[in-house]
Amino acid sequence: MTAATAVIPARFAAERLPGKPLLDATGKTLIQHVWERVRLARNISRVLIATDDARVVEAVRGFRGEAVLTRADHPSGTDRIAEAAAAIDSPIVVNVQGDEPEVDPAAIEQLVELARVTDAPVATLACPFDRADPDDPARVKVVRDRAGYALYFSRARIPFPRGGAGAPLLHVGMYAFRREFLLGFPALEPTPLEKIEKLEQLRVLEHGHRIAVGLTAPGPGGIDTPDDYAAFVRRHAEECFGGS
Repeated sequence: MTAATAVIPARFAAERLPGKPLLDATGKTLIQHVWERVRLARNISRVLIATDDARVVEAVRGFRGEAVLTRADHPSGTDRIAEAAAAIDSPIVVNVQGDEPEVDPAAIEQLVELARVTDAPVATLACPFDRADPDDPARVKVVRDRAGYALYFSRARIPFPRGGAGAPLLHVGMYAFRREFLLGFPALEPTPLEKIEKLEQLRVLEHGHRIAVGLTAPGPGGIDTPDDYAAFVRRHAEECFGGS
């Protein structure tokens, strides 16, 4: 399998959950949980955490991870990992969200292999909706063409089931970039749809580039709110201690 470098963006000042990377009710910081899961992917040769805060760098070094301090004014996580990618020599750079402590290593492996075989400069994953609500704007939906390339991403429900029962796909917010394309991403002008939907992947599509979308199994998802984190802490306790 083609090896790749994973970059985990970890912004300290999350709007809905400030200090999110350093939450440690499980005995480990959230960012350490993510780092440990990513390291289990067999085709990831290096894991780098890109952050805007020295406290996160210190915590990462405390569990012997590798971290880089990036500018604090990046408009998106992709812009942040693009800065970090300047010091990376892997042909494929994977962006794994810093708030997904239960990310499936097999899904990361699947994504890297999709990036290896596709002619698109960006690859990502989607899955059927499981417990999540398709009408929730926090759950991003994607529609694909017949060849498996993204047609559109939206916070709205797409496709709209006007003619019958729809089957929306939940976007899994993990990307694999060809390094050369990632380095040029910050130079792409932010686009109208990107600004409207607040979805940075739309910048790629609006500039005429393709995104390959593979299908994977549903997972627990990310940590966006205090309730999400509390639920993760409970799942972690049950896994480690049988709920005791």
